[in-house]
Amino acid sequence: MKAMVLAGGKSTRLYPLTLATPKPLVPVAGEANVAHVLRYLRAYGITEVAINVHYHADQVLEYFGDGSAYGVQLTYLHERELLGSAGAVEQMRSFLGDETFVVVGCDDLTDLRLDVLVGFHRARRALATIALVRADDVSQYGVVCVDENGRIREFQEKPAVGEERSHLVNTGIYVFEPGILARIPSGVFVDFGKDVFPALLQAGEAFYGHRSEEYWCDIGTPSEYRRATRDVLAGTIRLDGRRALGVAPSAVIDSTARIEGDVLVGARTCVGAGARIVGPTVIGDDCEIEPGAELRACILWNRVRVGARARLDDVILGHASTVPEGTTLAAEVLAAQA
Repeated sequence: MKAMVLAGGKSTRLYPLTLATPKPLVPVAGEANVAHVLRYLRAYGITEVAINVHYHADQVLEYFGDGSAYGVQLTYLHERELLGSAGAVEQMRSFLGDETFVVVGCDDLTDLRLDVLVGFHRARRALATIALVRADDVSQYGVVCVDENGRIREFQEKPAVGEERSHLVNTGIYVFEPGILARIPSGVFVDFGKDVFPALLQAGEAFYGHRSEEYWCDIGTPSEYRRATRDVLAGTIRLDGRRALGVAPSAVIDSTARIEGDVLVGARTCVGAGARIVGPTVIGDDCEIEPGAELRACILWNRVRVGARARLDDVILGHASTVPEGTTLAAEVLAAQA
């Protein structure tokens, strides 16, 4: 079985973090989320993976190379013009071949049982199957209504609170038969949610949704990105079979600095005298936390400098950001000037 990772978009919801960093490289627990996606696919025996690139494509290629570091073989689709989620998949029809295949978003963080999803899909001889999870608040998601056998009957896009007809949401993880490619026109913008799926419903195709009980988070908004980070640190989801916690061996922590709660400190990072780091907090590689600084519930990407006596609470800082000494910040999302 093969898979495709959809990764061409700009992730405007995470601006300014993604102005200079493409969304496949947004780090979760110190590593690009697509690295977690690739290992997830590899765990289910999927080693041939396509990925579409567009925005800052060179950074993605430099980071992942041929994919061998993650146990997969990567095939790249370079899109000069984005043709939508379905349009990207259609362009890879020769790669995907004539077998069942999987599509995953680059901002999906999950341990969803892919073998169970594929088994459900095949047992129903489905053309297309969507992985679904339950959410209490569905107002920011695509809602899916299914019958008792899992057949999809209706969609709702981001219904207002109280108007939802289901609490099952579309994860953006799909299983398709190759026949789906005949439903996607070539050379034009085509979206699965807006174009392909409504057409499947109208045509009465074998189109199903499978409710999964495992973990899933779309990291594409600041609030969900924060949630994913908290959950990774807490061990709610384990990455590569382990809990992401601790201090890298090459990090230097002053003996008077305090680290409290769920904290991850990256390689070659220095934490100065009297600094205090309170979890859930992730500090990336090559960062400098100067003396007396205090960080609480923060996410720092690589090469960040936090000045002496700065106070940061619930702050996300992109690569190479600098916080001047004595600064107080709360609930901010900041990035260095591109």
